[in-house]
Amino acid sequence: MASTTTAGDRIKKFLGIPADEKLDDTAYYDDGSFVESEPTAQDFLNEIRPTVQGTLTYLRELFPFINWIFHYNLTWLLGDFIAGVTVGFVVVPQGMAYAKLANLPPEYGLYTSFVGFLLYWAFATSKDITIGAVAVMSTIVGNIIENVQKEHPSFEAGDIARTLAFICGAVLLFLGLIRFGFVVEFIPIVAISAFMTGSAISIASGQVCTLMGIPNINSREETYKVIINTLKGLPNTHLDAAMGLTALFGLYFIRWFCTKMGQRYPRQQRTWFFVSTLRMVFIIILYILVSWLVNRGIKDSKKAKFKILGTVPSGFQHKGAPRLDNEMLSAISGDIPTTILVLLIEHIAISKSFGRVNNYIINPSQELVAIGFTNLLGPFLGGYPATGSFSRTAIKAKAGVRTPLAGIFTAVLVLLALYALTSVFFYIPNSALAAMIIHAVGDLITPPREVYKFWLTSPLEVIIFFAGVFVSIFTSIENGIYVTVAASGAVLLWRIAKSPGKFLGQTEIYTAPRELARGSGSGKDANGLTQSLLQKSEHHTAFLSLDRDDLSNPELQISTPWPGIFVYRFGEGLNYVNSAKHLDNLTIHVFKHTRRTELNKFEKLGDRPWNDPGPRRGKAFLTDELVARPTLRAIILDFSAVNCIDVTAAQALADLRNQFDRYAHPDKVEWHFAGVSNRWTKRALVASGFGVDLSRSVAREQTDNYKDQEQTHQGPLIAVGPSRSATDIEAVAVGTSGSGSSSSIDGKRPEGEGGAATAGGDEDVEKGNVNGENTVSAVPTASSAGAGALARSGTAIGKKLVPVFGINRPFFHVDVATALKSAVRSTGVVVADE
Repeated sequence: MASTTTAGDRIKKFLGIPADEKLDDTAYYDDGSFVESEPTAQDFLNEIRPTVQGTLTYLRELFPFINWIFHYNLTWLLGDFIAGVTVGFVVVPQGMAYAKLANLPPEYGLYTSFVGFLLYWAFATSKDITIGAVAVMSTIVGNIIENVQKEHPSFEAGDIARTLAFICGAVLLFLGLIRFGFVVEFIPIVAISAFMTGSAISIASGQVCTLMGIPNINSREETYKVIINTLKGLPNTHLDAAMGLTALFGLYFIRWFCTKMGQRYPRQQRTWFFVSTLRMVFIIILYILVSWLVNRGIKDSKKAKFKILGTVPSGFQHKGAPRLDNEMLSAISGDIPTTILVLLIEHIAISKSFGRVNNYIINPSQELVAIGFTNLLGPFLGGYPATGSFSRTAIKAKAGVRTPLAGIFTAVLVLLALYALTSVFFYIPNSALAAMIIHAVGDLITPPREVYKFWLTSPLEVIIFFAGVFVSIFTSIENGIYVTVAASGAVLLWRIAKSPGKFLGQTEIYTAPRELARGSGSGKDANGLTQSLLQKSEHHTAFLSLDRDDLSNPELQISTPWPGIFVYRFGEGLNYVNSAKHLDNLTIHVFKHTRRTELNKFEKLGDRPWNDPGPRRGKAFLTDELVARPTLRAIILDFSAVNCIDVTAAQALADLRNQFDRYAHPDKVEWHFAGVSNRWTKRALVASGFGVDLSRSVAREQTDNYKDQEQTHQGPLIAVGPSRSATDIEAVAVGTSGSGSSSSIDGKRPEGEGGAATAGGDEDVEKGNVNGENTVSAVPTASSAGAGALARSGTAIGKKLVPVFGINRPFFHVDVATALKSAVRSTGVVVADE
């Protein structure tokens, strides 16, 4: 095939870039062999280029309700109605209580909840989640309002909250539209748990003063100061404590009683669940009645005998466009990242959790669109930042919700409350609302059993958990978020940078019933177990860590793969962060267990390098131990845990290859790669000089003569398998691998470095025996020079075989076992099957 000059070649020449040493694969193209070609920049552009089908799929994903709305039925309607109304009864008092946390009038909580329920269903991928005012977000909004008003006293609290919601909604909507929902995966569950626990403690501590009626307590200070000041102010408790403490007791008592009754009477469990769910409604109605009886006739809430909610205006009194002038935007700009982070954490964590419980998968990017759209339009009706609520989502799920459309019924109930019940809200005791808040956030505290699970799973992350909680308590909730997320990111990078690599050895693996194997290590029935397994030919070679730090049985025999051949498995990828550590470990281990090919390379003492000076004067250099070491023959890298490599890692591998070639001079060290599944990784390795056969310049006329067995069996081994065509699949017998096909290479290793080659003809093609007939085993191998002929004709066995990977890249193997056989064959030793 004649070479042609492309536009890319001319550009390289113009820029002074040396022409690449192109790999001559023309010998493989015309004989019907499978040949790999590296991906190009055009391939990458084709992968990311929008298509008509992709565009239609994207638009369909933006409105997921299309997938289910046309299947809506009366059964779904009934379930959604019950769940929606149930949540509506809860959200009305909760919304007003949370608005107080945000330093806003109570009606803002109803506005926020109404917009969330009204809009979310059209963009939702979760049927359970409820968007609206929540305790944690409300607390952070309240802190932001207080901080902004210190520097800008003229700013209205409502304007600050609405502008904040609008900007955060726009950012989240943009992230969702460009499908950046994966960013939420960088926030681990430990960081979320620490944030929720610290926030719950901070919120509950700040509400105790309202619960007890203690005046002059700044609940916006650091949590530990709030706790101290509250304890100091206990002597100043007012009548509010009687209302608040009894309300809090009533909430917990009703939940406990309903839980017990549901356990005692399983048939009525659903009834008791609804009674428990509506406990907040019962308590609010009861204490509104008590407050009305005590404070009858008053028009000014300040004259009440205990603090009450006061006037709640009817309808939407704060509608309109949010304030977006430069002064307002600069005032809240520093708090936007925190707000976005909290919106993400609460909503995605809750929706993913309930998705797993109820057997469906959410789309994080689409959920960003949902909360972004809600917060973008909510401020026009008076809403402040809204996100998913854990308590209301749990109620909605247990109430039997069927689709996201249940939010419409909740929105109708909130709308009814805004226009018909505001006069009743006047008498709600503030201490009763505080009891509701404390009761709600109590469920957000991570229970000790979960923390103990964290400890059993990852002790280091338990430290992050407590660090986040303590920072939230002693500084602020915002700082707690940053500490946990930053610490989790640092741990992730540390684990990648320090990911341990393993040098692998091989062992023979049989399968046996567990009860038969019990006690075999102590000698009980050991001989019978051994004999019964050896009589069966079903076994295979497995590769385990030579360090035995993988909890494998210490009595298990694990041997080195072959003298001078090393198998190394990467732990968590290979990249610029950890490439130096991996390759340094590889270098140290190889130098420790091998010797130079030329023992007398440095005749004079002064010629030896400073980092390898040899023994002291008067001591022998060529010791028996050094001479007995094998020379370096091959490196096998297990890439099963490596998805892609970067420039730094590729260059480090190339530098290490050059170093090992100098060490093994005049021999060349072969590099084999097992389990490379990413074609871009193959491209990077090939560009660095790996994976190709450097002896490929064999004359074309020699490779065409497949009848010459000496030439056919030249070159490295590759894996071949049965063709996918129907006739060939029917013809190939499915057999068990025999002892010859799966026997360990280590059992035939020569004593010392390489040993003499054993005689063999076609032994490199793995064989098995089923019913006395020769059949191809699961992963046969063949030489690259003859793979095309074997794949086409299947000479001795009459079955068509095809290469697993391209025969022009013979050093990329399907697994470690194939790579090891190829590496051993290159040492000059022919391993005969038994």
